Amino acid sequence: MDKKKFSIKDIPGWAVMLGVFGILYLTGLHTEAIGQVQRILLATGIKNADVPETLQNPDATAVVDAAAVANSEMAGAGFKMVDLQGKQVSFESLKGKVIFLNIWATWCPPCIAEMPNIQKLYDKVGSDKIAFVMLSVDEGGMQKVKKFIDKKKYTFPVYMPASSIPQEFYSNAIPTTFIISPEGKIVAKQEGMADYNTPEVVEFLQGMVKK
Repeated sequence: MDKKKFSIKDIPGWAVMLGVFGILYLTGLHTEAIGQVQRILLATGIKNADVPETLQNPDATAVVDAAAVANSEMAGAGFKMVDLQGKQVSFESLKGKVIFLNIWATWCPPCIAEMPNIQKLYDKVGSDKIAFVMLSVDEGGMQKVKKFIDKKKYTFPVYMPASSIPQEFYSNAIPTTFIISPEGKIVAKQEGMADYNTPEVVEFLQGMVKK
């Protein structure tokens, strides 16, 4: 009786996919692979960041802020961070600037997916008046985060918590992005990944800058 020769064509498609994912998982590349797929989704434009209508008009924003922030405390007051050089920074030291705060982690595929566009946004608007805070919540230590950032060649400012994260920055999703006015008020919150490198977001951030 002739024995049927085994061929790779006999392996079910689901088994091949499972094997590929297993290899990616064991090598630690699954996060990057999923992030690449989600990056393609962002490129379609269906996940652009939302810009609050009340902030599309800079004059209206100024009126709202002036009425809302009188004698009020800055969001994140008392929060301490440490940068990748080990320098401790007080979140309150950023008051007076527009703050783009993104909470992320190296193990989070959506975080990885949106980062290239955040870098492009930073290249366009990052300045003394618009501060970027890329806040990593990794538990693997600073070296893991630094290795990831160096590998990707990102230049936006990256921090890790040096004290408990304030309640107002809690979220049910990661990544989560907050935009904070110069007066210290949270004016926008986006849960989940989004494309921030859009004309609307650029105008939104620049429109809040105090002249």
